[in-house]
Amino acid sequence: MAPTSPPAGAPRWYFGWNIVAAATVLTLLTVGMRMGIGPFFLPMAQDLGFSRSLLSAMIAVGMLVYGLGLPLAGHLAAVRGTRFVLLLGTAVTVASLAWTVVTRGAISFFLAFGVCASLGLAFTSQVALTPVLSRWFVRRRGTALFFLSTGSMAGIAVLTPVFAHAIAHVGWRATMLGFAVVFLVVAVPTILLVIRDEVPPGADRLPGQEGAAASKAGLQPLAGAGSAAEAIRTPVFWQICFGLFACGYSMNLLGTHGMPMLMDHGFDGPTSASGIGLIGAVAIVGSLVLGRISDAVPRRNVLAAIYLVRGIGFLCLVAVTSPWALYATSVIGGLVWAGSIAASSAILADVYGVRLVGLLYGLAYVAHQVGGMISSWAGGWAYEHLGTHWPAFGSAALFLVAAAVVSMRLPAYGAGSPQARVVAGA
Repeated sequence: MAPTSPPAGAPRWYFGWNIVAAATVLTLLTVGMRMGIGPFFLPMAQDLGFSRSLLSAMIAVGMLVYGLGLPLAGHLAAVRGTRFVLLLGTAVTVASLAWTVVTRGAISFFLAFGVCASLGLAFTSQVALTPVLSRWFVRRRGTALFFLSTGSMAGIAVLTPVFAHAIAHVGWRATMLGFAVVFLVVAVPTILLVIRDEVPPGADRLPGQEGAAASKAGLQPLAGAGSAAEAIRTPVFWQICFGLFACGYSMNLLGTHGMPMLMDHGFDGPTSASGIGLIGAVAIVGSLVLGRISDAVPRRNVLAAIYLVRGIGFLCLVAVTSPWALYATSVIGGLVWAGSIAASSAILADVYGVRLVGLLYGLAYVAHQVGGMISSWAGGWAYEHLGTHWPAFGSAALFLVAAAVVSMRLPAYGAGSPQARVVAGA
């Protein structure tokens, strides 16, 4: 059967996919550093003379700073443009990491890594990239946003073992400085040459889909939320916030204390790093599948499944006793590890419209970072005072299962879903 030719005059390649690729690379680097703190944790603590509780508290505050920077990033992206925010974030991140490398005391380390680097990474995060992708993609919004999750997972899969290997050979300071250089060299040309806020008429809709077809696919925003102030008074926003809280609690617990937990359970450093990295590697494939599914079924179903399976996986991860059990758990958990953030941001765009998604996503993501702040501190505190990782990792599993239940009460957006309903009655 001969391949179908594109309509006359239609571009053979949609430039939006170039933006998706650029955003994915930036997300890989940003999340790779933010979630790849595990390999740095013990070397930093030993070199700087910090206790686990002290370093955990600094990282926890950094998570909160990151979260508070996200609404500002979303607002600036709407006012000054995506490129401005990304370039500013790149400059702050590189300068902060360079400052971290030369620090020796607790205060300077906290200001450099805990505050400034967190703020810089917030400005280069998914929040700054979600609005531009939501504008470029309507028909395949779920697929496009889930590609950002592949960047997140690739950051964990690639950079966690790379960081662990580099730290073992050249130390944490040289490793961090090398990352700063790579980040600068990759980010600046990518931002300048690829990222564009201007969207062609019709975005990624097929010819004739500009109006009715989009409505039939459930892509018209719900009524009743014409401003951010109105949106945050609706149930959907807070349901998303709770899910993101559980997501942040679990992801940052794994990113900060996953390697120390596995090493405390008898695994060596390379095996621990490989087990966590495998979660990200498998999640790359899983997120691509989930992205396509989220454009074909109600997104809430995908989001609930992600949270439920991830919660079960957390209990299994802390219970494993052999490398093969660790790898098997990582593969199963990795299939659904990505996508909660992408699905949440897609639902926000579906429900409230593209105009509000940047600010609302940034505000909702504060809950993600509050969860990350609590778990980053609690993981270190619980182990030092109780001598076990079960309270921290067990509570993460409970939050994730609860988030799955809450997610099923979200509006059923996606192909074949009911027509848009008023948020207040959803």
